[in-house]
Amino acid sequence: MARNKQNIGGLEAKRRRKTWILVASVLVVVLGIATGVVLTLKPWTEEFRHGGLTIADPPSPVQPLPQVAPAPADAPAPSANGLAAALAPVVGNPDLGIFAASVSDADSGKVLWTTDPGKPMIPASTAKVLTTAAALLALPLDHRVTTQVVTGAAANELVLVGGGDPTLTAQPDGKGYYPNGPKLSDLVAQIKSSGQKPDTIVVDTSAYAGSAMAQGWDPADIGGGSIAPIDPVMIDGGRLNPLVEYSPRTATPALDAGRRLASDLGLDPGKVRLGKAAAGATKVASVQSAPLRDRLRDMMVHSDDVLAETIGREIAVAAGSEASFTGTVTAMATTLRAAGFDTSGLTLLDASGLSVDDLIPPRLLDRIVTVAALPGSGEGQGNSGVTATANTTDHPLAGLLDYLPVAGATGSLADRYTSRDRAGAGWVRAKTGTLDVASALVGYVLDRDGRVLTFALMSNQRLPEQSRPALDAIAAALRNCGCS
Repeated sequence: MARNKQNIGGLEAKRRRKTWILVASVLVVVLGIATGVVLTLKPWTEEFRHGGLTIADPPSPVQPLPQVAPAPADAPAPSANGLAAALAPVVGNPDLGIFAASVSDADSGKVLWTTDPGKPMIPASTAKVLTTAAALLALPLDHRVTTQVVTGAAANELVLVGGGDPTLTAQPDGKGYYPNGPKLSDLVAQIKSSGQKPDTIVVDTSAYAGSAMAQGWDPADIGGGSIAPIDPVMIDGGRLNPLVEYSPRTATPALDAGRRLASDLGLDPGKVRLGKAAAGATKVASVQSAPLRDRLRDMMVHSDDVLAETIGREIAVAAGSEASFTGTVTAMATTLRAAGFDTSGLTLLDASGLSVDDLIPPRLLDRIVTVAALPGSGEGQGNSGVTATANTTDHPLAGLLDYLPVAGATGSLADRYTSRDRAGAGWVRAKTGTLDVASALVGYVLDRDGRVLTFALMSNQRLPEQSRPALDAIAAALRNCGCS
């Protein structure tokens, strides 16, 4: 027992020594830090007594670099052989599936490289390039559509008359999905100030004819958030969540717009019904859409299918056709042919490219972008760091270049070219197209020699996760090309 107590006492003594060693070490460190602080702050100086503030030397001036500049007029012209050599390592990728493409020199308009350029391919949303081109050719850029409320057949009725605008918003702050969309609250305020005392809202959808869904559309895409039945009045494109791009949509967008108007007026939404305004009905309230130029931008950057279909019907009306799917695609093709484009091989069932039965040859898509970028067609200035050409003469299609998403930066290209094929980031501007059976990329890029190349790259019968990286690699190869 005595040995154990001695052992215990010795251990305690050792612990006490270790404790004092630790305390002493900490004190040394603290004193060292304190000395360093005193030497740093120098409390005996004038600066310390006035808060320790000093005036730093001004930074060196930074020379700003130009963010936007025309493509040089004297850039070396690309050659067909040079382009073929640059593309050879990437165009044989089996992930491209059935592949067809066309690449052109935007300065001369010359087609430099193709593979099956006349082959009709499922375009997916690159069909919106045709919709935009037809709209720019057929309509003024400040064109707007109007949503009205007029008197009904009975004194207790008002009629909400759809004019083709899906961008009306009921958000309390007026900021819905679409920038500068008209506000339902403005209609409500005008109705209340008119002195009308309705108890029933009738919704007139007669501005549009035919089916509200196109051949080749999957009804599951309503719940999936890609589309809504095409009615001439909608709130936030029929989105159930107005601020979410791919929110599930309503299957009854026009009726839902009427129900929301009734609710905001303090009326019974259950009494809302479809009907038709009488000829000569008195206007009670009205709001207008944003101008066409803004709606085209939103349609292209975000690949908005509902906007594409409603703008398509504006084209149809301008051409004297009925505002239906059939009238729309007929008017679009007629407008493009009248402008000199070869539409052979073109089959359209809609204006958005959502139909799996749409077919467009890459030759046509490439030519539209080339014409938009040709000298004399307009500057095409945008956010990619370059302008497509150095000319100053406006052409109706020139604005199309500005509506294209920027690789790695905006819209449907924002999440591409960020980890792979980064050479294309900021330089490739293109409309994307994606369906389960098709991927496509249509746009333009400035090559390493400073020359603008336009392109239409189309892949069918491959899943998007395979084909999209393969298409991006081709566009990045065009950016890296010194193909003179």
